[in-house]
Amino acid sequence: MRKMVLTAVGALLTTLTAAGGLRAAPEVEVLHWWTSGGEAAALNILKKDLESKGITWKDMPIAGGGGTQAMTVLRARVSSGNPPVAVQMLGFDILDWAEQGAVSDLNELAAAGGWDKVIPAPLQKFSRFGDKWIAAPVNAHSTNWIWGNKAVFDKVGISQPTTWDELIASLDKIKAAGIIPLAHGGQPWQDATLFDSVVLTTGGGDFYKKALIDLDAGALGSDTMKTVFDRMAKLRSYVDPNFPGRDWNLASAMVIKGEAGMQIMGDWAKGEFVAAGKKPGTDVLCFRFPGTQGNVTFNTDQFVMFKVGADRRPAQLELAKAIMSPAFQASFSVIKGSVPARSDVPDTGFDDCGKKAMKDLKEAAANNRLMGSLAHRHAAPASVMNAMYDVITNHFNGGIKSSDDAVKRLVAAVKAAR
Repeated sequence: MRKMVLTAVGALLTTLTAAGGLRAAPEVEVLHWWTSGGEAAALNILKKDLESKGITWKDMPIAGGGGTQAMTVLRARVSSGNPPVAVQMLGFDILDWAEQGAVSDLNELAAAGGWDKVIPAPLQKFSRFGDKWIAAPVNAHSTNWIWGNKAVFDKVGISQPTTWDELIASLDKIKAAGIIPLAHGGQPWQDATLFDSVVLTTGGGDFYKKALIDLDAGALGSDTMKTVFDRMAKLRSYVDPNFPGRDWNLASAMVIKGEAGMQIMGDWAKGEFVAAGKKPGTDVLCFRFPGTQGNVTFNTDQFVMFKVGADRRPAQLELAKAIMSPAFQASFSVIKGSVPARSDVPDTGFDDCGKKAMKDLKEAAANNRLMGSLAHRHAAPASVMNAMYDVITNHFNGGIKSSDDAVKRLVAAVKAAR
């Protein structure tokens, strides 16, 4: 009798499901690495937006600011035939997965939303593969920022530096006051974040493009690049001895607490200051790395939509549509510290640093000075980037003793990786 009842119940459930009378709530499983306080708060906006549409968010957070660990997990999931619905991804990683044929087609959504008219061309380079939209860009970050503790600046009597020499003089004054001048985390991508800005201020935008995007051997092996490594060594002298392995948000916390005067970091750091109750432009200063104003090195967080079954496709499209909503992009970036990927979003509601970031990005895009960040996978393919990471970090940590040697190794590393 019990077996008959169970059989009848099973048949009823099957019938109801087939007839649409009983359906599981649509779900999106999203792999990402937004795990710090400011990042999690920003991501929660997207979760709530989807929940309001009856879509369940299945979180798959993988700690690690550069996303390296997340990509390792993704490879395992795709290899097992069970990819997430969407994955936060950066730059050339997106194109690599597209080449493997693992990603979905978003052309219908993109056409309906006019994405090609509102997303800057340098960002679209990573949102499209051939004639197919494959990712929804949620924001644009710029990496050539310095964040300063206003109280520390006032205490030691310095203002925002506008040249390399002024920056060094300011760091010297902070050091003389017994405060750590430069908060930094000893991870390869963080070392490379400094490198981005030092290359840009030392050689200018054209040199940056030639060396880090075009990978020109002459530029990589030039006297200008030697000066870059000299300057990296100089910055290393302002970092505390406990920096190896430190996460970026812990370095931000040092600035928040006044333990350090400055941090060279992308504008996602602003999310940490906001989460700590600090007002950008008042409690914390934001300014372009001296000598780089007018140029913007960017990375853009995009959600790549992987090929999934028909049962998960509607929720996936709703996720992509939600990401591209102007209202969402504005509210997300206000918390995250970024600017919207869409160029048609007004700066209403953004703080002083956000308004400046939006203005700078539009200016750079108009003048062909919006350039992909090497440190954040938007200048060179992963093989080249990692080879350059090795040289940059080895030199920064003293493993490569001279700038001459660093330049020679950089040229050789890029040649071998291409």
